[in-house]
Amino acid sequence: MTEFLQWARHHWRRLMNGRTQGEDERPYNYSSLLACGGKCSQNPRPAGKHRVVIPHLQCFKDEYERFSGTYVNNRIRTTKYTLLNFVPRNLFEQFHRAANLYFLFLVVLNWVPLVEAFQKEITMLPLVVVLTIIAIKDGLEDYRKYKIDKQINNLITKVYSRKEKKYVDCCWKNVTVGDFIRLSCNEIIPADMVLLFSTDPDGICHIETSGLDGESNLKQRQVVRGYAEQDSEVDPEKFSSRIECESPNNDLSRFRGFLEHSNKERVGLSKENLLLRGCTIRNTEAVVGIVVYAGHETKAMLNNSGPRYKRSKLERRANTDVLWCVLLLIVMCLTGALGHGIWLSRYENMLFFNIPEPDGRVVSPVLTGFYVFWTMIILLQVLIPISLYVSIEIVKLGQIYFIQSDIDFYNEKMDSTIQCRALNITEDLGQIQYLFSDKTGTLTENKMVFRRCSVAGFDYCHEENAKRLESYQEAVSEEEECTDTLSNVARPRTQGCRTVHSGLQGKPSPQLSGSTSAVGNGEGSGEVPHSRQAAFSSPMETDVVPDTRLLDKFSQITPQLFTGLDGTAQSSPLETLYIMDFFIALAICNTVVVSAPNQPRQKIGLSSLGGMPIKSLEEIKNIFQKLSVRRSSSPSLASGKDSTSATPCAFVSRISFFSRTKLSPPMEDESSQMDEIPQASNSACCTEMEAQNSDVGLGVGSAEALNGPPPLASNLCYEAESPDEAALVYAARAYHCTLQSRTPEQVMVDFAALGSLTFQLLHILPFDSVRKRMSVVVRHPLSKQVVVYTKGADSVIMELLSMASSDGTNLEEQQMIIREKTQRHLDEYAKRGLRTLCVAKKVMSDTEYAEWLRDHFLAETSIDNREELLVESAMRLENKLTLLGATGIEDRLQEGVPESIEALHQAGIKIWMLTGDKQETAVNIAYACKLLEPDDKLFSLNTQSKDACGMLMSAILEELKKKAEVSPELASPRKNFPQPPECPGRAGLVITGKTLEFALQDSLQRQFLELTAWCQAVICCRATPLQKSEVVKLVRNHLHVMTLAIGDGANDVSMIQVADIGIGVSGQEGMQAVMASDFAISRFSHLCKLLLVHGHWCYTRLSNMILYFFYKNVAYVNLLFWYQFFCGFSGTSMTDYWVLIFFNLLFTSVPPIIYGVLEKDVSAETLLQLPELYRSGQRSEEYLPVTFWITLLDAFYQSLVCFFVPYFTYQDSGIDIFTFGNPLNTAALFIILLHLVIESKSLTWIHMLVIVGSILSYFFFALAFGALCVTCNPPSNPYGIMQKHMLDPVFYLVCVLTTCVALLPRFVYRVLQGSVFPSPILRAKYFDRLPPEERAEALKRWRGTAKVNHGASTCASQSAAKSGRPTPGSSAVLAMKSATVCTVEQSTCETVLDLYYSEPGASKMTGPSAS
Repeated sequence: MTEFLQWARHHWRRLMNGRTQGEDERPYNYSSLLACGGKCSQNPRPAGKHRVVIPHLQCFKDEYERFSGTYVNNRIRTTKYTLLNFVPRNLFEQFHRAANLYFLFLVVLNWVPLVEAFQKEITMLPLVVVLTIIAIKDGLEDYRKYKIDKQINNLITKVYSRKEKKYVDCCWKNVTVGDFIRLSCNEIIPADMVLLFSTDPDGICHIETSGLDGESNLKQRQVVRGYAEQDSEVDPEKFSSRIECESPNNDLSRFRGFLEHSNKERVGLSKENLLLRGCTIRNTEAVVGIVVYAGHETKAMLNNSGPRYKRSKLERRANTDVLWCVLLLIVMCLTGALGHGIWLSRYENMLFFNIPEPDGRVVSPVLTGFYVFWTMIILLQVLIPISLYVSIEIVKLGQIYFIQSDIDFYNEKMDSTIQCRALNITEDLGQIQYLFSDKTGTLTENKMVFRRCSVAGFDYCHEENAKRLESYQEAVSEEEECTDTLSNVARPRTQGCRTVHSGLQGKPSPQLSGSTSAVGNGEGSGEVPHSRQAAFSSPMETDVVPDTRLLDKFSQITPQLFTGLDGTAQSSPLETLYIMDFFIALAICNTVVVSAPNQPRQKIGLSSLGGMPIKSLEEIKNIFQKLSVRRSSSPSLASGKDSTSATPCAFVSRISFFSRTKLSPPMEDESSQMDEIPQASNSACCTEMEAQNSDVGLGVGSAEALNGPPPLASNLCYEAESPDEAALVYAARAYHCTLQSRTPEQVMVDFAALGSLTFQLLHILPFDSVRKRMSVVVRHPLSKQVVVYTKGADSVIMELLSMASSDGTNLEEQQMIIREKTQRHLDEYAKRGLRTLCVAKKVMSDTEYAEWLRDHFLAETSIDNREELLVESAMRLENKLTLLGATGIEDRLQEGVPESIEALHQAGIKIWMLTGDKQETAVNIAYACKLLEPDDKLFSLNTQSKDACGMLMSAILEELKKKAEVSPELASPRKNFPQPPECPGRAGLVITGKTLEFALQDSLQRQFLELTAWCQAVICCRATPLQKSEVVKLVRNHLHVMTLAIGDGANDVSMIQVADIGIGVSGQEGMQAVMASDFAISRFSHLCKLLLVHGHWCYTRLSNMILYFFYKNVAYVNLLFWYQFFCGFSGTSMTDYWVLIFFNLLFTSVPPIIYGVLEKDVSAETLLQLPELYRSGQRSEEYLPVTFWITLLDAFYQSLVCFFVPYFTYQDSGIDIFTFGNPLNTAALFIILLHLVIESKSLTWIHMLVIVGSILSYFFFALAFGALCVTCNPPSNPYGIMQKHMLDPVFYLVCVLTTCVALLPRFVYRVLQGSVFPSPILRAKYFDRLPPEERAEALKRWRGTAKVNHGASTCASQSAAKSGRPTPGSSAVLAMKSATVCTVEQSTCETVLDLYYSEPGASKMTGPSAS
């Protein structure tokens, strides 16, 4: 029945998607979302028709040319340009920008004689300068790519030559599909190739994929089935097979195809047989393969689609204002055209003003006005800031430089700092309103430590192991305080833990305390670079101290237990058999690669770890965390044992969903007591376990001295794909169940008294996000039976357990008891914040296995829909399981996470946690990191139907609104994203993945968003990667808010790409998230300074710089416009055209750029201490539409003053036009530059140097131009104008008076703003000028005042709500809402949740979730 339900659920999901999903459309293939390159592909490319690969040999010449000869070679080219197409293509791309097209239009327009305003060359100058700068930048970047391409294409590899009949050196660029390639250890793979031979006797090839996806831990690839048994290297001349596979695609986690021999026999091919371009051969002397994809058709190149481009919110706002400037330009030109027409009409009969054409015809004033319109367009073109976009790019580069240079982002242990991968959205960091965070590896360390386990219904608390972890934490704390004494203080503690090991083993373990020289060549520190490649191997993770009680029971496992296994297995102690199977499953059901120090790629063994200073260990460990990556859906080899045990991929708990159940006691007769005290102490747990032993009647003898692990056990190095796997393998090793070796055919385990056990590996069923489990099929070495070991999420494993047994009622009852007790233990683990996994097994007869294998083989050799067929085949195998136990693994919070989340909350950022973990685990972590407060009212959405989900959300909303008069606008999700209430009694929401699927449907989206707006924190648990991205997209699109997503693994890639800002955390999970992100950090705590400090600075700088550009262009262009009223709107200028062009292009362009890079309105320390200052960026206070128009009005006023003060001064003086224009230009320069000084909050010597340099450059140019360029622009004559004015005192008086009158209003406003009505930013800036003691006191008063104001607003809102009187203003609405949430009583939660628990079909607290 269980099998039928699994099949039904799987096909129902396919049906609900609206179409039959092909392989490339499956919703669970998230590992393909990313690979090597700045941008990861959104979806796998569809594989069209299949590819046929023919060997590049003489005997296949005709067939080869027909098939493989048509495929691309291995040459790559990532450059965009060539020498021939650089100029035309670069110009073509640059003219895609509207601004460049606009100025090109003006250049062409100026060549029309009737509307010509300037000399043709002058009009072209700004456009040519901008195009040249960008072209040089693009050319240099492309040349850098060309050099890299050339270097890669000319790398040498060994390729089989059909002419010389041997392997010869060949450049990578000459490799083609069908070539045979021979690689040696540490060589990089030149193309995607199917593995045909390996010098490893088991047909294994180890590869390192760090060049592809950042993973540094080893992966195993195996020779194609049938070729591994060859004694000698494959001979290409005797190779008579052909390969048929899928067409090139970018899915790194999949390869489908088959190899067909000459006798038509087919052998299935998978990704385990494929070596990818860019990977490195490790631990294998030589391999031979045949190329199937080359060059740009390799998976690595198909994933390399270049850097990502996002348009910032500020840039979109600026583009809108540019359109307003265009409209303003048109209005001014229409005014000029209309004025010129009217002016000509008044003097129509005066030939001096209306000169006839050569043929005697007089042009009408209307037509002349039309010509003047276009002349004015050319004259006033500077109103559109062509240099703005170039300046923005330069400023952003400067901002990124300072962000990357911030030493606070440097992680010494990982030797990494922040990476800015998106160059054009730095200002968006200062406007974030919603933050979506992954849990594991993002909020937590992703450093998995084995804490507890439950076997056969008994809980083992591992008290000694907990004490060891506490001592380790103390050592870490002491390391931070005093680095010099670290190794002397911390090492004895670690050795103390090992002493416990030695005592339990009955003899000391010298292997655990060896010296560094035990590794490799014994070069000591020289081995440190190699040690950086071994992941998850810190003492905290590897040195597990066994539980004494469990070790006593473990000692009862002897060979005598299996003498009558075939017929009398039930006579053996059931618990003892379960313990044995449980630890065998932990040891073999994983993807761990076993390596030794004497292999080509050397690893750090435990012997070396014991003798190294702990500070060095921590540095190395964190380097490992940075470089190692989890592979999302491909567990590797595993094995099984006689009783039936199974264990899923070690990181399955990261993605899997767990049932939501009440905590129950380990003993049935003490359930009420445990319900009252859910967090029982370890000692209580141990006492209860002993009571259980006597109740059940399982005999427990005294602990026998166990032999320690073999001498070489401590030298074995485990290369795990995830820290979960490593933690379980090290836990099994602590109980003397040591994973010794792994090959494609067998797994060897050293099991205490039983000695070495070799399990024949029959099949591996890797983890996927549909099944949420992993299984291995082995033949047990003692019972010779086929055993399936499975591990996975409890919500999945519990549904697959056998409901009935043919062995008798007694065994069936025992299984039910074990299941109930294990579920209680799982709930307790989850409430303690532990990550949980269930372990199960199944015994199959040879007939059953052969029948299943026959169907599975068809799925393996299929190319189309292969993954779906494999999933269906796995579902037929994984049923009627026997539960063995469960594990609890601790993932510690990162340092500084609670403080960072608290600061982000104060900054007004709403934080959502999106995780695949169990609900209880996610909630526990949320409390630990202060995402939830102890007094928060926590509401849970966990339903099994869409209608129930809607009813439950309505009930919660009704209760939240019951005691407040809610404004109608609160019902609108678009307007309803106020900051969460900060008073006691806040609301939090927890929603499971199944319910989230309903909430994301169109009919419930609005209601869901309204509900989340009432909650301080939202936790989405058991969420799939696709759901994560859908949640981010929903909030971003419907609420129109700025979103940020942060994660560390491949399952976070889609979420990171959908958000406005994507942050990747480089840690244990590797580089997938980093490669898809806009910014990459190494710790979550770095996010606080990135947003609150650099985000605030970048937004403030760029906003004010953009406004300043609009201001200075409008202010200067209006001088020309006012002059038109005195020249008959003829389109002439009162200044020389060269001065006009250079004024904006040179004299006033550098100061705003320096301002945009260096401006600091508030110091970093103050911004971190007062996170609420960040709210100004969320509200876009620096660049609002009203701010833009006020800036333009100020520019109009200043231009009026700048024009008419000199005009009235020189009126009736008889000076010429250019002499009149010179003081206008000079005064305008002083006004525009001093305006920037007034707006600057922090003036440095660099600011002053640039401003003074701009002024001096203007005078130098004016003097030189007036002296040298007498006839540069006939008929105008600028000769000696500046020289004469500099000798005239009136000139200086005019400049000073004009500047003072023009800037007086803005100066007075800024003075009043800083003294009478200061903004929070200005108040905070005042703190920076205080001495440290006064500053601390002022900050304390600030916080106290904020709390009083918040309390007053809360009380006012409560009073208004009770009396029915609305509080005026939007802030009152927010305060009212805060009071409503704060006054929700506990009965509210109970009432709402009662609706759910009484709902038919809903999962109960005492049973596993159906999701």
